[in-house]
Amino acid sequence: MNIVIVGDGKVGYALTEQLAGEGHDITVIDSDQQTLSESMEQLDIIGVRGNGATRKIQLEAGVPEADLLIAATSGDELNMICCLTAKHLGCKNTIARIRNPEYMQQLDMFKEQFGLSMVINPEQEAAREISRIIKFPPAVKIDIFSKGRVELVEFKISGTSPVVDKRIMELPYKPGTILICAVERGGEVYIPNGSFILRKGDSIYITGDNRKITEFINSLGDTQYKIRSIIIVGGGKLGYYLARLLDDKRFQLKIIEKDLRRCEELCESLPHATIIHGDGSDHELLEVEGLENSDAFVAVTGMDEENLIMSMLAKNKGVPKVVTKVNRFNYLDIVENMGIDSIISPKMSTAIRITQYVRAMQNTRGSKVSTLYKLVGGKAEALEFTVAEKTKHLGKKLGEIPFKKNILLGVIVRSGKVIIPSGQDVMMKGDSVVVISNMQNLSDLNDIFTS
Repeated sequence: MNIVIVGDGKVGYALTEQLAGEGHDITVIDSDQQTLSESMEQLDIIGVRGNGATRKIQLEAGVPEADLLIAATSGDELNMICCLTAKHLGCKNTIARIRNPEYMQQLDMFKEQFGLSMVINPEQEAAREISRIIKFPPAVKIDIFSKGRVELVEFKISGTSPVVDKRIMELPYKPGTILICAVERGGEVYIPNGSFILRKGDSIYITGDNRKITEFINSLGDTQYKIRSIIIVGGGKLGYYLARLLDDKRFQLKIIEKDLRRCEELCESLPHATIIHGDGSDHELLEVEGLENSDAFVAVTGMDEENLIMSMLAKNKGVPKVVTKVNRFNYLDIVENMGIDSIISPKMSTAIRITQYVRAMQNTRGSKVSTLYKLVGGKAEALEFTVAEKTKHLGKKLGEIPFKKNILLGVIVRSGKVIIPSGQDVMMKGDSVVVISNMQNLSDLNDIFTS
C-alpha cells in the first residue's frame, strides 16, 4: 500500500518503522530536514520536507494517489487540517493523532467534519492498558478481544510458583476453560503443546474469559493481592487519563507533578485524587508520600530515564506492582532485566493499532483482522478475525484442518459464548476467532492454512 505519514517524531518514526517493515511504500513529511535524513538513512522510505498541512507539500508527496495518510505531528489541530487537506485531494483514508482531553468528547463530530477514518490517542490507549493491569495486578500485560469477552494475559512464573518444572497438561485447570497459548523463554517464543515443561522465569500467555483466567492464576497461591493505594508520577495527558479510569472508591490516588500550573488544573479536574506539587524523581519526596506503603507505583513522566530510576527505587522499596512508561526501543531489552513488572509504550501501542487498521484495509473480501497485539517484543502476534463466507474449512473439525506450523487457534467466540476449542470443534460463519502465531503480516484468516 501507498502510505503518507506526516510527522517524523517518536510516534511517526515508530509508525514508519512498523509499516515499512511490513512492505508498504512509505512517504514521510516533516519540516526538519535532519530528522528526515536520519529516517531515510535507516529505513527504505521517501522523505518530503515541508508543512504537511499544505496542498503544495501534499501534492509533492503524492497524497492524491495514496491509500492512507496518517497525521502524527505533536499538534492536534495541525493533524486535523492535514487530514482535511488530504481528503480534498482525493486520499482514500486518513488517520489523525488527537491527544487533547477536551477534544475527546467531540470525536464523532471531528470524524464527520474532517473525513477521518480513524482517530488515535496514544496516551488514552496506554492509560487503558495500565488500568487493566492495576485492576488485575498478577498480570504483566492484558490484551482484550471480542469487545472484552476474551483476554490474553501475560503472567511471569516466579521461582516459588507451583507450576515450575511441570508439564502444561499437569496444571490445575480443566481443559476447555483456559489455554496457555504462548511461552517466552530467553527471548524466544514457543507455541506449546501439553507436554511443554514450564520453567522459572518463563512468561506465559493465557487466553480465555476473565473469570476463568483469574481463577487459574489465583489457584497458584502466591499472587492474591489487591491494589488500593497508588502513586502516579507525571500529571500529563497519560497521568490524567489513567486517574480518570481509576476514579473509583477502591483506589486512593496520589499524583506527583512538578509543574505548579498543571497541578492546579489537575486539582480542578480530579477532585478525588491527591495532587502533590513536587519532583517525583526526588527520593525523599517519594518516601515522605508513603512509597513503601503503596500497593502500586506508576511512572509516566516524559523522561524514560527518570521513569526507570523511580521504578527501580519503588521495586527496591518493596512496592508490589510497578508500571513504567518507556518509549525508546533501545531501553526495552535493558528494562527486562531490571525486575520492573510492566512496561508501557504509548507509541508502540499506536503503531500496533494503526498496523491493525492497515491490514484490515488490505483485505477487502476475506476474514479481516479486527484486533491485533504484538507479543514477546513483536516476535509473535495475537490476531482476532471474523470468520467469513469465503473462509476455508467451514464446518470441518479443527483436528482435521491443515494448519501451518506454529499457528494456534486459541479461542472461538460464537453468539457471545467463549469456546476454548478442541480438535472436535468447528468454525462457523460469523464466529470471532483468536489466532496466535509467530508468523508476521497475517491479514486474512485463510493465511493460517496450508491448503
